[in-house]
Amino acid sequence: MNAAPPHPAEPRPERYRSALTRHFAATRPAFLAVTLVACLIGLASAHAGGVAIDPWTALPTLLATLAAHAGGNVINDYHDAVNGADDANRGRLFPFTGGSRFIQNGVLSARQSARFGYGLLAAVVPAGLWLAAQAGPGLVLVGAAGLVLGWAYSAPPLQLVHRGCGEVVITACWLLVVVGADYVQRGAFAMLPAAAGLSYALLVANLLFINQFPDHDGDAAAGKRTLVVRLGPQVAKWGYLLIAITAYAWLIAMVTAHQLPQKTAAAALTVAISFPAARDLLEYAATPAELAPAIRRTIAATLVHGLLLAAALALF
Repeated sequence: MNAAPPHPAEPRPERYRSALTRHFAATRPAFLAVTLVACLIGLASAHAGGVAIDPWTALPTLLATLAAHAGGNVINDYHDAVNGADDANRGRLFPFTGGSRFIQNGVLSARQSARFGYGLLAAVVPAGLWLAAQAGPGLVLVGAAGLVLGWAYSAPPLQLVHRGCGEVVITACWLLVVVGADYVQRGAFAMLPAAAGLSYALLVANLLFINQFPDHDGDAAAGKRTLVVRLGPQVAKWGYLLIAITAYAWLIAMVTAHQLPQKTAAAALTVAISFPAARDLLEYAATPAELAPAIRRTIAATLVHGLLLAAALALF
């Protein structure tokens, strides 16, 4: 199957005058905002637990987690190029789905992408070990789990997203970011960051989930058996609503059980963004070219939800 013609906004080699800007853009920096917000939730939960935030460990935590996410983005592009999913993707909605297109449009070679992506993940290791020396050995477990899941998400032999486990992996990864950022400040594990982070992590997973609808045909052609491919769009579309309901129900349950401050219930207001996105997906699951507004709403719901959580915890 021939790839669809490039979208005018897709990257071109001539747009990048230096290797630095080219490689930075390949990380899909706009999407790193979900990790920035997850770190803010973790730092805010430590503050809510009575911990004085240390900027000299908070900043390296943020940079290391952003580098890990960036590396994961690049290696996912590499493996989707190798398995043919991005080449076969004619229904992509750039810039949301179908990968960065850096390999397909000749901005970086597959080999360059692999070196860069795995290099970013490797660079996280010494930073994580330094942070663990400051905070405690539990951070090694958090960091190792995050790196393994980030690699196993798309890389063989596990390729967890191919096995319909992508949403579980994404939920776990972003919950680990919240827990890890809290741990660096607190020096111990606590219930608060898990209680605060799970609803946000589920909404991040919903962003992955809705993006699989425009990518369905390309993924199926390449043998990439995501949850949407396995269930089919008409059945899978209900999964978005289920994940969203679970996220908001968890938040309200944690507030009701006094595991979270009452102020954090304000984050549930983003249901007013999530449910219209769910309505659009239910209507347009079979015509994913119409899903760009729903994807934008999903991004907005996720980021605003996380920021409201962080603000409520920071003011506690």
